[in-house]
Amino acid sequence: MKNNIFKFVFFLLISTTMMANVSLPNIFGDNMVLQRNSEVKIWGWANPKEEIRLISSWNNQEYKVVANNQAQWELKIKTPEAGGPFTISIKGYNEVVLKNILIGEVWVCSGQSNMEMSASWGIDHGEEEAKKATNPNIRFFTVPKLTATTPQNNLLGSWTESTPETMKNFSAVGYFFAKRLREDLKNVPIGLISSNWGGTPAEIWIAEEVVNNDPLLLENAKKLNEQEYGPRQPGRAYNAMIYPFVGFKIAGTLWYQGESNVGSTVYDKTLSALITSWRKAWQDDFPFYYVQIAPYKTGSNNFSNVIVRDSQRKLLKEITKTGMVVISDISDTIDIHPKNKKDVGIRLANLALTHTYKTNSNLVNGPLYKDFKVDKNKGIVSFDYAEGLHFKNKTSNQFELAGADGVFYTAEALIKNDQVILTSKKVTTPVKARFAWGNTIQSDLFNKTNLPASCFITE
Repeated sequence: MKNNIFKFVFFLLISTTMMANVSLPNIFGDNMVLQRNSEVKIWGWANPKEEIRLISSWNNQEYKVVANNQAQWELKIKTPEAGGPFTISIKGYNEVVLKNILIGEVWVCSGQSNMEMSASWGIDHGEEEAKKATNPNIRFFTVPKLTATTPQNNLLGSWTESTPETMKNFSAVGYFFAKRLREDLKNVPIGLISSNWGGTPAEIWIAEEVVNNDPLLLENAKKLNEQEYGPRQPGRAYNAMIYPFVGFKIAGTLWYQGESNVGSTVYDKTLSALITSWRKAWQDDFPFYYVQIAPYKTGSNNFSNVIVRDSQRKLLKEITKTGMVVISDISDTIDIHPKNKKDVGIRLANLALTHTYKTNSNLVNGPLYKDFKVDKNKGIVSFDYAEGLHFKNKTSNQFELAGADGVFYTAEALIKNDQVILTSKKVTTPVKARFAWGNTIQSDLFNKTNLPASCFITE
């Protein structure tokens, strides 16, 4: 008898699954934010040849599509200017109604623990910020930590409104980014998709075939050691934590990662492959703004951290529509998780407001190395974003010069017309220069908006 009941229940389960009700990936749900003024893609599953009708409440327009023989369907729908809340009704044999949808700006926040770090981890002023975090116009979607050996078509998770409780466990950098955007973009809702995993190298966030097809990346990936707290194999997080929402229309990506790639000499090539491959997957050349990792004492090699930071600087010239924030002035060289996450989020938002939204005309970058010229015994360094160049303490001992032998000596540095003039009694004919070149050196060169210069070494 028990056997028969079991068979009957099993038959019911199978037959309801065979009905293949209209269903959607979890990235589409109540409380979600869709990208404004866009053609956004919505997709899901149904019976093969089942007709799907979608109605969006902002214009009551009906869209139709028939599911293919793989039981998949997708539609492109037009979104209006920012606003909401709206509903979307999707009908096949059954009906799914998505409620409390906002139309605004959607950003992906990805990387390792410094992007994952939330108010509950003990960031500066975390508790008081959480108390003020009730904002129905900021929405969160947290992607759970998962790995997969092949690309997945769905993931767990749901959209939530920002409240003291939800903000406490969401990416603090992401939250402060959204809050700053709202100051300038006024009534525009912000949706954040947080997909992070502490202690992970960039390679696990790149499709496996991208790494396998690039000898340089593959050779570097083979050097990654197994870790207790996270995967090291290329593609594992990409398959489970990025691929399932590829195609969900976004305004751009924020990235804070690199600590787990310290020791790599090709991080710029690695991150460049990641950005290029994500843009290709999305078929969208979206902006990609990232945080230069903080100066930090790393192992016995005095330069392993600074080399990654310099790679991050070099990437700006290698890939278009990228921006980098330097945080050496608001970090702590003995804590790999700097607690000032508010300023990091604000600096990223200022990049987006300037370059993506064009609402901000202030100087939002720290000084960036431009070129190096030699005039007899002097080295002359020029910078971009150099207005109001000054040393924190009137003078600096962070510049070095080297001659043909490649040996660096501390140089005397003098600021003149937004350039730095370098001399050293030990280097009569300079060939190379470098600045703040050490794992724990916090830059002492700033511009008029008090943003720090990035470390660099001349090629």
